[in-house]
Amino acid sequence: MLELVGVMDRLRRECPWDQQQTHESLAPYLLEEAHEVLEGLDGGDRSALREELGDLLLQVLFHARIAQEHPEDPWGIDEVAGDARTKMVHRHPHVFAGRDVSGVDEVAANWEQLKASEKARPSVLDGVPPSLPALARADKVLGRLERAGYEPSEPPGAMRRSDADRATGTALLAQVREARAAGVDAEGALRRTLHELESAVRAAE
Repeated sequence: MLELVGVMDRLRRECPWDQQQTHESLAPYLLEEAHEVLEGLDGGDRSALREELGDLLLQVLFHARIAQEHPEDPWGIDEVAGDARTKMVHRHPHVFAGRDVSGVDEVAANWEQLKASEKARPSVLDGVPPSLPALARADKVLGRLERAGYEPSEPPGAMRRSDADRATGTALLAQVREARAAGVDAEGALRRTLHELESAVRAAE
């Protein structure tokens, strides 16, 4: 890891392309690498997964290296790793602080309580990234509502939409709700089904 950090430092100092990059210019690459990790997972190719995880790690190191150069609030990969370590220790008191738990459900409940204590958020939906793909975002929103005790209902329809558009959206939301009840990741299920379709088309061409 230290050798890779050293490589990133040298690239930032000596490579004209790497010197020009910013958090904003790298954002598309971060998203692309994350999707390629998912592709490696779905394909069951461990060699590809290893490579794509390395590419994603490089993006993390690149962003951390750029952050070191901030004139007022510099931080780097050590601070990123330290924050992650602190978070994991705090949210796992059953591992690091001797708290007894009855099982997975209590672990998950503790996680949400501790997370809420760390971040003062006025809405249960705060922190759900708006850039998530729609199915993944729907799953996240429904999960937040369920944990908060809200009974998910059909949206009130404040936006101007065609009947077909609204009916399709409502049906898709219902499908995500059914997938959650069955323990299925709707986004992943659709992604894998599309992969099977694409593979069949390519094989037939």
